[in-house]
Amino acid sequence: MQAATPLSPDVVPSKSLSRADIKTLFLAALGGALEFYDFVVFLFVAAQLGHLFFPPGTAPWLAKLQVYGIFAAGYLARPLGGIVMAHFGDRSGRKKMFTLSVFLMALPTLAIGLLPVYAQIGIAAPILLLLLRITQGVAIGGEVPGAWVFVAEHAPPGRVGFACGSLTSGLTIGILIGSLVAAWLHHELTPEQMLDWGWRVPFIIGGVFGFIAVWLRRWLRETPVFAAMRERKELSREMPLRNVLRGHLGGVAISMLTTWMLTAAILVLILMLPNLVQKPFHIAQEDVSLGNSLAAFCLAVGCIFYGWLVDRIGVAWALMIGSLGLLLGTYGLYGDLAAGGSHFLTWYPVVGFLVGAVGVIPSLMVAAFPPAIRYSGLSFAYNVAYAIFGASTAALIDLLAERAGQTAPAHYVAITAVVSMLVALYVMVRRKVLVN
Repeated sequence: MQAATPLSPDVVPSKSLSRADIKTLFLAALGGALEFYDFVVFLFVAAQLGHLFFPPGTAPWLAKLQVYGIFAAGYLARPLGGIVMAHFGDRSGRKKMFTLSVFLMALPTLAIGLLPVYAQIGIAAPILLLLLRITQGVAIGGEVPGAWVFVAEHAPPGRVGFACGSLTSGLTIGILIGSLVAAWLHHELTPEQMLDWGWRVPFIIGGVFGFIAVWLRRWLRETPVFAAMRERKELSREMPLRNVLRGHLGGVAISMLTTWMLTAAILVLILMLPNLVQKPFHIAQEDVSLGNSLAAFCLAVGCIFYGWLVDRIGVAWALMIGSLGLLLGTYGLYGDLAAGGSHFLTWYPVVGFLVGAVGVIPSLMVAAFPPAIRYSGLSFAYNVAYAIFGASTAALIDLLAERAGQTAPAHYVAITAVVSMLVALYVMVRRKVLVN
């Protein structure tokens, strides 16, 4: 299998994916989907967690805020996992860290499903939930950047965009799985059953399938790029992160700014939107659940499309078109909601597809750093940005929706889309910001 050449803002002559390439991409995407499901399923049972893991009589809004705080802790822990795993990924190999990350996700996910609640062990319950959530954050901090680097370095020339977009699609499939599991549970179980034992089901399912993902990754091979660097003794002798901060701050900056759009699009429009629109805009629970599942599916398709687009027109133009589409689609959806939401089930899947523009971002980040420090550079920029923006977005959007009007979340997403458009313009003008 040939090593991938770094992306540039221009189109690279493409080569077809081999059977080995497809196998690698499939196994990486499947494991990533299961791991991402484990990370986001927390939000789908947030109401039950708020009721069960805090003292009786806690105001619903406070319990919800506390659950969002524990959810945010996972984002704050991401830089720790990302930096440590990336360091060893650049020094010892991509595959080892790629396997370790999914194991570290499966274990705490299963443990959350088996946790005793506040009524059983008191204050220890939310503390244990917080610690397990932090462990999840450490795992996902190493998983996502490692997965992007892994598939990019396995992909043949001219297919890096498609490989990264397909892997991102696989990660977002985890959101779809979580949405479907949550919808099924809420449909089949009564509210009392959900509080009694139903909330445990998605975590136990995630933990079991996470261990299956660990086993599947036995079949993956080290990336050709890393193997070649090791053979030529080109591995970084210094701390990789030090080299990143010393010579690649431009790559760090554009990676962090585009990650802001990624966090906003995924969190606001896919994960949080069902809670944001149901009561204020009087959308039926059934329509919200169906719309969210359709949007998550279209998101997965959109990631593949935008990854393909990167290979056809270049990463900068793909980012520009994707960001503009996201901006227009977000206002279209909220405009329909403000008018009564009669076309909600049409607009929401369309917006889900447009959120697929996030499939461009890993291609940009992979191209921003040379191979010897790629894992560390990408992981540092992505995880620090996610810790800053991901940890604050859930509570901020909830507050904005209450204080500044129900269309405030659309303005927030639009701002991040404009920032990404400016990044795309910068990459077009300053071509050397990417590795050529």
